Order: sequence, then C-alpha cells, then structure tokens
Amino acid sequence: MNGIPTSIITMLIGIVITLISLWYGQNHGLMPIAASTEAGEIDQLFNVMMTIGTGLFLLVEGTLIIALIRFRRKAGDETDGPHIEGNIPLEIVWTAIPAIIVLGLSVYSFEIYNEMGGLNLMEHHSTKSVQLAYTSANGDEATSYPMLAASGLGEPPDLGEQEADVTINVLAMQYAFVMTYPDTGIVDGVVHVPVGKLVKLNLNAQDVIHAFWLPEFRIKQDMIPGKETSLVLKATREGTYPVVCAELCGPFHGGMRAEMVVHSLEEYEEWEQSRIAAAPTDASTVIAAASRKADETDADYLAHFDHPMHLDMAAEHLEHMSHGHTDVALTPGS
Repeated sequence: MNGIPTSIITMLIGIVITLISLWYGQNHGLMPIAASTEAGEIDQLFNVMMTIGTGLFLLVEGTLIIALIRFRRKAGDETDGPHIEGNIPLEIVWTAIPAIIVLGLSVYSFEIYNEMGGLNLMEHHSTKSVQLAYTSANGDEATSYPMLAASGLGEPPDLGEQEADVTINVLAMQYAFVMTYPDTGIVDGVVHVPVGKLVKLNLNAQDVIHAFWLPEFRIKQDMIPGKETSLVLKATREGTYPVVCAELCGPFHGGMRAEMVVHSLEEYEEWEQSRIAAAPTDASTVIAAASRKADETDADYLAHFDHPMHLDMAAEHLEHMSHGHTDVALTPGS
C-alpha cells in the first residue's frame, strides 16, 4: 500500500465505515416488535443514532488500533517519542462534529416528540387545573396556585379535530392496573383496543407514582396521584403485548404487569358486546377489592392479582420478600 496516496486510503476507509454503519443502523435487531404508529418514528430515530454511533465507534476504535500497531515501540528503542504541541484545526474538527451531531439529533427528536403530540398538551388541557394550597409561615393566610392537572402525549397535530375512537380510564394502584371503559361501563384488568383506531388513555394513580409502559408501542407515561396524565396511541398490529409499570412503586413493583390485547375490528366488537351482555362490573367494587386490607399478609393481598398482574414469581415466595429475603425464585408467568 506504499504506492497508494494517503488521501485515497482515507477515502476508502471512510466509504467502508459508512457502508458498515448504514447497514448495522438498519439491521441491529435491538428493538422489540413495532406495534403502533408511534413506534415507527421512534425506531427511525433510534436507527439514525445507531448508524452515527456505529460510525463513531469504528472510527475511534479503528484509529486507536492503527496507532497501537503503527506507532508501537520497536525492540531496542529507548528514545523518547516526538514532542507534539497539538493541532488546532484537528481539535476544532473533533469538537465541531460532535456538537453538530448532538444539535441535529436534538432537533430531530424534538420534531418527533411534536409529531407524537407532546406540544399539544397545553392546548388540550389548559382549561383543567388543580389548586395547590400554601399557608404562610405565620399561619395567617393561605394562597392557591394554579397547576396543570394533565400531562403526557396529546393528540398528534396531523389528526386535526379527530376525536379518539376509544377512551379508556386507567387506574394504577399497588400492584395492579384497572381499566374502565366510560362509554360502555366495562371494567377489566386487561387493556382491549381495536387495531387501526385512535385510543386515548386517561391515566391516574391511587397511591404512589406508577408508570404505564408499552415497550412494543415505544411509549411510556407516568401516573401521578392527584394529577391526570394521558397517552394517545394507534395500534397497527394485532396481538397481545405487555403493559409494565416502569416506576419503582413498592417492594412488589416487578410483578406489576398487565396486558394489552389488540383485536381486529370484528373481534373487538364481539368482545365489547360479550362484556356488555354479561353482568355489569362496578368500578368501585373492583377498586375496593384491589385495596389492601389491614389484616392481609403480602401473599394474601397479592393473590388477588396473580392473574391480572401475570406475576413472574411463585406465590409461596411472596411472604419471604416481606421478611427481607432476597433469594426469591422466579417461575414462568401464569
């Protein structure tokens, strides 16, 4: 390679790194199945970051390996290396390029957040507020401050005046999710939605902060006591997907799981009609049953939610957790 100009070698290396980065950025296989319209946008952003990250990794690590081999100390060479003061143009380049990349990714991710409805939040919930009471130190007067009572992802801007096809009220409590369908009065421990329809989830927490996370949908939203949050989604793929609490909500946080079932339109209508025809379930009854009784042990309490929570631990080990044991055996979910 001594006869090949350095500029040609550099160009060839750049082409190889670019091709490898572009291929791996689209074929890394690190993301789960995409099951919503939002997932496509998130995956595209992730692919771009993986492409850039792969290119930078190959460039930096490749440079280190070449330097280790080419500039290694030769046998018998006891002299000092050359004294190098620095290279201002090179330092400017390797500072400017990361700055441009970070700025570009920031703008790109902000645009995706906007397309998912993140900036529509104030518009959709500006009329809702709660009052925070504050009493002065001397106790003479109390002042109320308005606070935003809802947050999350609002309706994407491209939907215009389109209303949600299905609205579901989700209540989180230690350690279960309770879903209520206000249009039909259905109460369930599983989220049922039709494919291709706009679904709005109104999220509330009864006790501590929880989070409603759908990995295959690429969306997550905190559920805060006293503050309603929301998620708007559209499923694109039929199937059953996990719903996970992604906030540490107590000692049995790891078992707080539910499912989202995405039906075809016909199957969803059949499910809805079958639940309406069945004996109605009172939401307050379900919530009361989910609340822990004063005399209940951990095992007794969690036994109520073994199926809706899909616990990944054996029931006989639940009691040990409350006594500080860490050797909890895991078993396949029920």
